[in-house]
This record gives sequence, structure tokens and C-alpha cells, in this order.
Amino acid sequence: MTDTATWSSPLAERYASAAMLQLWSPASRYGLWRRLWLALAESERALGADIPEAALVDMRAHLDDIDFASVAAYEKRFRHDVMAHVHAFGDAAPAARGVIHLGATSAFVTDNADLILMRRGLELLRARVVSLLRSMAAFAEQWKDEPALGYTHLQPAQPTTVGKRATLWMQDLVLDLADLDHRIATLPMRGVKGTTGTQASFLSIFGGDHGKVRELDRRVTSAMGFGASLAVTGQTYTRKLDAHVLDVLAGLAASAAKFAGDLRMLQAFGEIEEPFEKEQIGSSAMAYKRNPMRSERINSLSRFVLSLTPNANQTHSVQYFERTLDDSANRRLAVPEAFLATDALLILMENVARGLEVHPARIRRRLADELPFMATEELIVRAVQAGGDRQAVHEVIRVHSIAAARAMKDEGVPNDMLDRLSADPAYPVAIADLLDALDPLRFTGRSAQQVTEFLEEVVRPLLDAAGGVEASREEVRV
Repeated sequence: MTDTATWSSPLAERYASAAMLQLWSPASRYGLWRRLWLALAESERALGADIPEAALVDMRAHLDDIDFASVAAYEKRFRHDVMAHVHAFGDAAPAARGVIHLGATSAFVTDNADLILMRRGLELLRARVVSLLRSMAAFAEQWKDEPALGYTHLQPAQPTTVGKRATLWMQDLVLDLADLDHRIATLPMRGVKGTTGTQASFLSIFGGDHGKVRELDRRVTSAMGFGASLAVTGQTYTRKLDAHVLDVLAGLAASAAKFAGDLRMLQAFGEIEEPFEKEQIGSSAMAYKRNPMRSERINSLSRFVLSLTPNANQTHSVQYFERTLDDSANRRLAVPEAFLATDALLILMENVARGLEVHPARIRRRLADELPFMATEELIVRAVQAGGDRQAVHEVIRVHSIAAARAMKDEGVPNDMLDRLSADPAYPVAIADLLDALDPLRFTGRSAQQVTEFLEEVVRPLLDAAGGVEASREEVRV
């Protein structure tokens, strides 16, 4: 149970997944530090450094049994987190005490571990996007033929279909997936670069042998699962990499915000609603209310993620020369929380997408109120074909459409523009022909076909390539 007497992050208590929380946990981070020290020592020994095999054996046996109380005691003494962990690791693996961290600076473990964590975090988010696309694809396929009002400028426009609108949300996610894949594939390690990035300490260890220093960098990078390290660094890797990664998360957040914003308006219209559980309470006072709380939460978390991308760029911009330390406290907050919040909003998105409730009768009623206005060009053509004068017919339709719109607004009556036209001798088309002109499917263009083509040509290849990749289903806790 949570300690109710101290602050606890809502990202941990309410929103993020167990997998993402575990990834950014102290056990995960500091376990990586020990693995980095092991990879460094193994590679140094392989290249001729005086490191006994017993040291490696001892290190391998104590990668995860971290005594955090001992670490805390050391850090209180030294005021240095990395050296606290060096000493605690040395206590656990005494045969390695004298060679742990040999030639390295703190950024060897802190920066390389952060890059590993970020790449793994991107992989977790990628799995969530794939799962989300699967859910949205099923929704788009189911509703690809259902006409609905389209909107431009937040005003009714040419009809689309419910399924076609869903593909707009999916297209954003497809682009986000490409960004995720690019960063996962190209994110480098910092590597083994030394105190100010010059590798001077390692050159000393290997007696001035530049080839061995380069090979050490390559070996450690490979041992940690990366294809390449940065060619040059200062003490730290360039913080531009943080900005690159957080930019991908911001892209996901923007896509989520667009999805949630659209749904909130559609729910206000009564057309589509997010899931609402049997005993869920929408308002403490207004018992009838069914508020779009999950979509609102998506927008809230998205705004938080979007606020962190400028932060990363600002941090990069003030890393003077080889590095300054004013990045450290900031990054401890910004980077993990960006991942946790993005994870949370993708969990919410899939929960909403899997449980969307569509109300066709409401959609059709709202479409019927606007469709006569959208059909005016078709009505002009039919009148001209029946012998009317184009300019005269245009004026007749203009007068009656304005009158019908005014009556809808002032009197609350349904759209009666067709009745007005059929009763006007100046308009030479029978009411049956007018009603035929208002078949909604005549105005949705290639919407249904576009859904089919998008799913078959864009989405399904991505899902097939992902194979059995599936993000864990998480309970939406609040």
C-alpha cells in the first residue's frame, strides 16, 4: 500500500503501466550500471588490461543484489551517487573492488544507462502503438460505410464516414510509428569516452595504443546491444539526443490529443461516446452526466508531455563546452516522466478505442439537418436538367436555404428546405427527385474505399511485420 504520509507521483499510482514503471525503477537503472561496469572490465581484460578473472566472476555474481541501504549510507558520506554505487558494488564483489569503474567517468554509467533505458522505453511504446492500431483498424472496418457529418473550421462540411474519420487518427499513429522505428534503430550509445570525451584515461591504461582504445569502445557498445556509439562526446552524450527522443514522445502526445479532442466533441454531439462503466459516476452533483473523462485525461497528460520537449532543447542549449551539471536534476524528472506519461496516454487511448459506442441514429439525424444545404449544387444541376434557368434556380435555392436555416435556429424546427423548394413553382423538380438527391452515400466520395485501401496497403503490412508483438493490457485505474 502507498505511504499516505509522503508525496507519490500520480504517474506511478494512477496512470503508467507496470512494465514502464519497472523499466525506470532504481533496480533497473542501477542494475544496468553494474552491467556496464562488467562489460567495461571484461573488455579491458580481453584487450590486455590487468584485471583478474576472479574480479569478473565476482561481478557477474552480484549484478542485481544491490544493497540500497548501503548505497544511501555511502551517498550521504560522499555526496556522489556514482561513487556510492561503486563502493556498494565493491562490497558485494570484493575481488573486483580495485578495478570497478577503471578509467571511467560517472557519465559512463549514467549516460549509457539512460540511452539503454530510453531505447527500451521506445520499444515498449511501439508495442502500445501497434496494439492501438489493431483496435482502431477493427473500428474503422466496422464503420467504414456509415455516413457522418464532416467538419472544416468546426462547421458542418461535406460528409465523410465514421470509419474514414478513424483512419485520420490512425494515419497520425502510422507516422509516429515510423518516428519510433527510426529512433530505436539509430539511437547510439555514448560509449567509452572518458572524463571530457578524449579517452585519455583509456589511452593510459593501454600504453598509448589507440587501436585498443577504439576496440574497447566498440566491444562495450556491442556488449550492451548497440550497433554504434557516438563518434565524439564531451563528458556526456550530446543532450540533443534527449530532445530527439522526447520529440518522438511529443508526436505521440499530439496524436493522442487530436484523437481525444475529436472524441470529446463527438460525445458532445451525441454521435460517439467513450466507454462508461456500469457503476461509473460522471458527476458528483449531476447524476445524469456521462462525461468524457478518459479523453479529458488523455488531453491532460498529452499537454504535460508536450511541455517537456522544449525543456529538453533548453537543457541541450546550455551544456557549455564539455558539459555542465545543470542538466542532471532536470533530466531525472523530465525523461522518465515523459515516458511514463506517454505510456499512460497510450493505455487510455487503447481502452477508449476498444470501447467506443457509436450512435447511428443520432449521426443520421444530425446529418439530415445539414444535408440539404450540402446538396445545393446537385439540386441546381437537377433543376437545370428539368428546364430551369441556372441563375434563377440559384436564387430560389439561396432564398429558401437561408430561410430554412433561420427557422432551424430561431424556431428549433427540422430542416424543411426541400419542402420549401417543392412548394415553389419557380423550382421545377418533384419532391421525390429531391429526396433521391439526398442519399448520404452520394456525398461521401471514396470514404469507404479509402478505409479499405488504407487498412490493406498501409496498416495491415505494419501489423503483419509486428507479428505477435502485443502490449500488456492494463487496467484503467481511475
